[in-house]
Amino acid sequence: MSQVLPSTTMNIMRNSSFWIALLALVTFACSAASEELSDQWTQDWPNTNFSKHTVDLSEINSTDIPKDGIPSISRPRFVSIKKAKKWLGENEPVMVAVIDDVARAYPLQILIYHQIVNDTIKGQPVLVTFCPLCNSGLVLSRKVDSKTLTFGTTGKLRNSGLIMYDRQTQSWWQQFTGTGIVGEYSGKKLSFDHNAQIISFAQFAQRHPKSKVLSKDTGFRRKYGLNPFQGYDSIDSSPFLFPDETDPRLPAMERVLNIRFDNAHKLYPYGTIEKIGVINDAVGDTPVVVLSGAGYVSPLDQTEIVSSTTVPLAIGYSRNVDGTLLTFQKKGDDFIDKQTGSKWTLFGEAISGSLKGAQLRRVDSGNHFAFAALAFTPDAEVYTDPEAIEQK
Repeated sequence: MSQVLPSTTMNIMRNSSFWIALLALVTFACSAASEELSDQWTQDWPNTNFSKHTVDLSEINSTDIPKDGIPSISRPRFVSIKKAKKWLGENEPVMVAVIDDVARAYPLQILIYHQIVNDTIKGQPVLVTFCPLCNSGLVLSRKVDSKTLTFGTTGKLRNSGLIMYDRQTQSWWQQFTGTGIVGEYSGKKLSFDHNAQIISFAQFAQRHPKSKVLSKDTGFRRKYGLNPFQGYDSIDSSPFLFPDETDPRLPAMERVLNIRFDNAHKLYPYGTIEKIGVINDAVGDTPVVVLSGAGYVSPLDQTEIVSSTTVPLAIGYSRNVDGTLLTFQKKGDDFIDKQTGSKWTLFGEAISGSLKGAQLRRVDSGNHFAFAALAFTPDAEVYTDPEAIEQK
């Protein structure tokens, strides 16, 4: 391990810690890809069809991480919630996948070291993936054209985002969008059938008490529970290996809730969400509500994840319930709709009032860093607090 160089400012300390932390995975060394493929690319990827691509190859950054240098998990093992409590903090973040009546939790303290889990739930092949550099978590279908794919990491980045590959055709896929960008599957899109959600382990245990949690018995030796990207999510940090100027509409490392319908995208900054607590709005022609409440500790803050600062939870829902358009206001930890006076939880469940038992429908959304959301969806609209507009 390299010596930690002395620093004179917090920013230098943060950057030094970040570089040392990256060495805990594998040492990065940036080299921009030119339009003419290097011999190294074709040597390492002899079965990838580089003549087919949907992005300019110069946008792809190579690193010193080789193919599968960050190993994906293809034989996941699971433990009970009771056993997971022995090593997983109640406020630690887990990514949740739910198919029919089966729910599974994938702790980010594990995903941060592997970034990909190839799993099967209720007979359905799913891809559970988390890119720490973009703060992007997704649960996707692994089926393309009736074929089941398995995924690994390429060791390459685009817009600081993870580029995956499938082992069947060696095509490259942009994790953030679930889209094939190089190879035979260029232009194909993995299905977002399963709306991913990152919540605290305690929230998962309460909502799914008989469900399973991804085990630390992965077949690899990693320092699970320690964050190799210490300080990366500071609002003053800069995205790693981001080649261009970041979009000036938001601070690069601002967390956003990205709600999407077809080609309509709208970004809700966490700073605004936390300030307001509930946002009644529309994305395109679809009325939505953003509810905010208690969340989880950041996986990208302190060295020990359990000691990190808390990130609020923000969830987007449709405001249409059985043909009635609802408007919400926050009251304590709950939410009240103005039309019926029914009380709702953060998870969109009506617990009292005439709508008791109703469930708000979650909309397609993701929680990301602003720089990534704006880079991959540059036409996205950014929500602005109406009160802030009036004060200008």
